[in-house]
Amino acid sequence: MGRDTSFQGGVYMSNEREALMATTSEWKDSASRSERLAGAYSLCGLLLIPALVIPSASFASRFTEGLALYLLAATIMVAVAAPLVYVMWRDGRTQQTETIWLMGALETQLTDALDGATRSAASRVTQARRQEFETRLANALEMAEGESEVIEVVERAFASTLPATPAELLLADNSHAHLSRMAVSTAADAHMCSVDSPNHCPAARRAQVQRFEDSDALDACPKLRDRPQGRLSAMCVPVSIMGRTVGVIHATAEYSATFEDEAVGDVATLANLAGARLGLLRMVADTQLQAATDSLTGLLNRRSLENKVRALGEGNVPYTVVMADLDHFKQLNDTHGHETGDRALRLFARTLKSSLRGNDLICRHGGEEFAIVLTRCSVQNAFSMLTSVRAAMAEAITGAGIPTLTVSFGVVEALVTEELATALARADAALFEAKRTGRDRIVIHDSAGQTVSASPDPRSHTADGSLSQQELESAPSETSSTRIRPAVEVGLGTSTTMRLLPLTGTDSSEG
Repeated sequence: MGRDTSFQGGVYMSNEREALMATTSEWKDSASRSERLAGAYSLCGLLLIPALVIPSASFASRFTEGLALYLLAATIMVAVAAPLVYVMWRDGRTQQTETIWLMGALETQLTDALDGATRSAASRVTQARRQEFETRLANALEMAEGESEVIEVVERAFASTLPATPAELLLADNSHAHLSRMAVSTAADAHMCSVDSPNHCPAARRAQVQRFEDSDALDACPKLRDRPQGRLSAMCVPVSIMGRTVGVIHATAEYSATFEDEAVGDVATLANLAGARLGLLRMVADTQLQAATDSLTGLLNRRSLENKVRALGEGNVPYTVVMADLDHFKQLNDTHGHETGDRALRLFARTLKSSLRGNDLICRHGGEEFAIVLTRCSVQNAFSMLTSVRAAMAEAITGAGIPTLTVSFGVVEALVTEELATALARADAALFEAKRTGRDRIVIHDSAGQTVSASPDPRSHTADGSLSQQELESAPSETSSTRIRPAVEVGLGTSTTMRLLPLTGTDSSEG
């Protein structure tokens, strides 16, 4: 648009300059002719006087003498010279009129040229200011690292483009079904546009700037009527992301007030650049999310888990590692189909996310195996949390209509200097122990790889993994010569307790 305007202005100025030069040339030619004509007539006058005096006096002397002679000679001279004088006067008058007309035309063209130059200069100033605004805005948006920073830039831009005008930025969520107020100008209040979806906004639907001089006009946007401010004028500029309208910049002013083209252009620039930046950030976020998560379950993938655990190690954050596996998953796939298997995986993933804490890390490690990192969590607390997971999973399976499915867990507490791969290997060994001893249980290994949880006993532990009062009273003290270990089993949908078994035997018969 700027180049087209500049080009048109340049063509206009070029035409004006050519016309002005032509008129100036004609005026100079006319002035030159006037000078030559004046000189010629002056010379003719000098030559005409003696040429007429002698013949007129000679002719008059034939008829009279004395004073009458002079009168008659003068009369003859006037009679002869009058036609010549008239011709010279007429030519001089014509030349003078032409010169005056050319001077008027020249003055008009000079005035038009001056006005055109003024307009062109103003246009260049406006264009330069807009280019500077666009450059500064682009730089600010480029430095914005997230949507919140983009919104902050938009609010600062409102202060420069619409300093005393109520304005707001409405953006759609990821579903593109709902609009939310994301940014406001300093003059904005709580009562602005009530549109709740891009599909209900004329500017968004048409993908064009909309101006309304009177909110009560027949063709005004219905959302402008019945505002607390009364009658008003408004401007709506659509915001597009990757060719799709996802929002609108809405500004209002007093009734019958008009938004200057300069302000509309600035807001349009703001909408275009902000939309482009938001689109880029969302595309990058989607790409990073796809690269960091499992496409089926939405959980972290291995690489993302490794990166996040590396950050935990740098911050010296202790954590417990859990390996989980859906029991008899291959049989479920073979019997009920892969779609049912995928539903089971997604259901378990949702159960983990809803049952664990927000700062815990959950990863689909491969197939039906899941790796879990519980930050600042002991193995005892991990047992309680996993018990809750199993109970929630049993309830979720009942509601989802999926065949009965159990889960086995292997738990280890990561050492301070231990790599994640080593901790996962130890947790996997504990998981293998859980599988070997009968599945559907939680097995805990210590740092030496010794089992500190045993086979299931549905009669001896509660759903939250804590000791029952009866077991607390009958359990041997920690000072006893026989070491103890918790025998952990949480039957799905069954109230259980934790019982204590000596570590002197394997007791695999209860697996």
